[in-house]
This record gives sequence, structure tokens and C-alpha cells, in this order.
Amino acid sequence: MNIADLRKSYEKAELNENASHADPLQQFAQWLQEAIAAEVPEPNAMTLATVASNLRPSTRVVLIKGYDERGIVWYTNYDSRKGQELAGNPFAALQFHWVELERVVRIEGRVEKVSDKESDAYFHSRPLDSRIGAWASPQSQVIDGRTVLVTNAAKYAAQFMLNPPRPPHWGGYRLVPDNWQFWQGRKSRLHDRLRYTQEGSGWLRERLAP
Repeated sequence: MNIADLRKSYEKAELNENASHADPLQQFAQWLQEAIAAEVPEPNAMTLATVASNLRPSTRVVLIKGYDERGIVWYTNYDSRKGQELAGNPFAALQFHWVELERVVRIEGRVEKVSDKESDAYFHSRPLDSRIGAWASPQSQVIDGRTVLVTNAAKYAAQFMLNPPRPPHWGGYRLVPDNWQFWQGRKSRLHDRLRYTQEGSGWLRERLAP
């Protein structure tokens, strides 16, 4: 099959100004809960885009771990490539793609670290293997092979037993949104696309051409 011939007609739902929330966080919460209820694969997975000091962008998939009026939260290794890029350029973009619902949410804004208290609380809620893994993996660094990870995991498991502390290089980030876009696939490529941008203490909601 010629890849250029792959096509899909989007016909599951619609998104209009009258039926959408005036607050983008409420719209996001509704769509996320609908994705969870629909049992789509990993509804909490989101693509995170950052830009390095040399202006080269990079993306990776991370998992949302919380959201409220302050922003969208995920956790990772601060020494990773994304951590280094955010240290130099604290702006990022997130994207959720719920394929089965024919929906995309794009979020842009400034990124900040969450408090140590928040990072500690989430770290200690993780399974033991995940907590050991945070110590064992020198994320984004070149290693000689998988044996390095297995050896590190065994070393830190023996050192910390059942109570590994949160590594100083591991914690949470929060993206504080100033731009949201909600995309709903529609027939004939005439998709619905709503953008929310900050306007004073509220949000300006506009329809964009698809």
C-alpha cells in the first residue's frame, strides 16, 4: 500500500463554541475523563516538546500526574535531556492525542518545578521498583548496555531496602498554560478547532480554520 493513500474519515463527534466550556481547564478535564471512561490506551500519555539552546526541538512521551488551575504536572529526571533543555529555556508544549475519540489537545506555556513537598509525596506513592529505577537510570546518558541498569538497580535496592529516598535529581515539573487548542476530527477534513488564549484574568475563545 502507498502510505500517501492512507486516509480516515473523522465522524465521531463535534466541538462548537456553544457546547464547549468557557474555561479551557474545564474543557480539558471533561475530555480527559471521557478518554478514561472510553478506555482508550494510556489516556494519560502526552507528548512533551522542548527546545534546546541551539534551537533544536525535541519530543518525548511522558505521563500526566496531576492538573489544576496552576497547570499540568509530570515527573522526571532533572538531569535528562528534557530537564537540561527546560533549565535553559523554560517554555514547552504538550499534546494529548486520543486517537479512538478523534481528539487532540495542545497546551503551551511556561514550565516551573513543583515544590519539594509535592515531589516527595508523589515519589513515595510510586511502586518500590519505580523508586529504585529513579536511582538506577542515568537518564539520557550513554551506557555500555542494559547490564548497567540491572547492576545499578541491584545496588540501590540493597542500599535502600524498602525505603529509597527521592533522588535529588528527580522531581516534578508544572506547565502553566497560556495557550490551549482543542481539535475534534470532522468529516471532509473540516475539523473543529478551538483556541483559548489568556486575556486579562480570563480566556479568549476563538475558532481556528483547520
